[in-house]
Amino acid sequence: MNHFKSLWAIAQQFMPNSNQGGDSHPSVMDIQPFGKGNINDTYLVSWGKNPLEFTSQTPHNNSHGTSQFVLQRINTLVFSQPHQVMENIRLFCNHAHHRLPALLHQLGNFPPRRWEIPHIMVTTGGKDYWQAEDGTIWRSLSFIDHTQSFDILHTHQQAEEVGYGLGMFHSLISDLPPYQLADTLAGFHITPLYLQKFLVVSQQNIIPQTPEVGFAIRFIDDRKNLVDVLEAAKHQGKLPLRLIHGDPKVNNILFDTRTEQAVSIIDLDTIKPGLIHYDIGDCLRSGCNPLGEETMNWQAVQFDSDRCQHILQGYLSVAKSFLSPNDYMFLYDAIRLIAFELGLRFFTDFLAGNVYFKVNEPKQNLHRALVQFQLTASIEAQERTLRRLMHDLTPPS
Repeated sequence: MNHFKSLWAIAQQFMPNSNQGGDSHPSVMDIQPFGKGNINDTYLVSWGKNPLEFTSQTPHNNSHGTSQFVLQRINTLVFSQPHQVMENIRLFCNHAHHRLPALLHQLGNFPPRRWEIPHIMVTTGGKDYWQAEDGTIWRSLSFIDHTQSFDILHTHQQAEEVGYGLGMFHSLISDLPPYQLADTLAGFHITPLYLQKFLVVSQQNIIPQTPEVGFAIRFIDDRKNLVDVLEAAKHQGKLPLRLIHGDPKVNNILFDTRTEQAVSIIDLDTIKPGLIHYDIGDCLRSGCNPLGEETMNWQAVQFDSDRCQHILQGYLSVAKSFLSPNDYMFLYDAIRLIAFELGLRFFTDFLAGNVYFKVNEPKQNLHRALVQFQLTASIEAQERTLRRLMHDLTPPS
């Protein structure tokens, strides 16, 4: 069975009501690659009951009686327990759906702002995922229509909306005990472990002798003593374990195409127990780089402190009710550390032969690492400004 026919057959397993009787069964009409994820393979599936009216140009607004859902192959080299990943997503979705009306009322927006939580599309057998004949694992989530996402933020309004989106996510799960969800990625965002892996990989592989590689190695060596700042705070009881998204970069925040407001956060595979500072740092390092993380002009990368302020303002407009003084105290450390951590991970993967992150050419992970290291350096150069910003945003005790 070729790749196209395999996708078609797999998508059919998630068709709504396809296992029920009747004269007209819904059918898969089209499958297109979707998104820019570095881990899973993602497709947008269009389905309906009148395939003769459908073309690949049918818009995402359910015209011609069509609907859509997102189909993904779970990368089991990264997520070795896909059933736990799906259980975490189900627990989050159920809890968030239940909590959302009260939270919207609490925020006092009238009329209430739109906020969408994806639904898990179950298989015809009632399961959260499907195992294909070749052993690959597939799952499907509802498609949130009339939305768009951005790789790079262009306005302060967009920055505030990204912060609002992450704040909504954290608020929706702030009362969900972290022990109820499985740790599906042991060691994820534990920066000291990434440093250890880098040291092992650098000893086991031939290191290219180029100026860029030399710069990266020196950059890591100069900052190896900062890697445990958040983990040490956790072990000292200064930062509590909470539930996190795990990958809240800006293109995982969906914007309503009509209101231009944030309406959802997607890519839920990495929901797990952790420190919310991992999420805040990841969101800021992603949203405050005007050139984006795939730029080749890495030496021109700068951290935009104005965007940082607007993202944090949007975040705190929703999330400040559950933050402690210590949470504010470690915001700068989170921004600096997560940018450095991602650069460390990209560079380690480059040395290991690009086995984790998807690449289009062999040096792509090296270039990604250099972008994050330059971003880290820019954050360090603005430490005084950023710490003053964090101080001004901290509520009086």
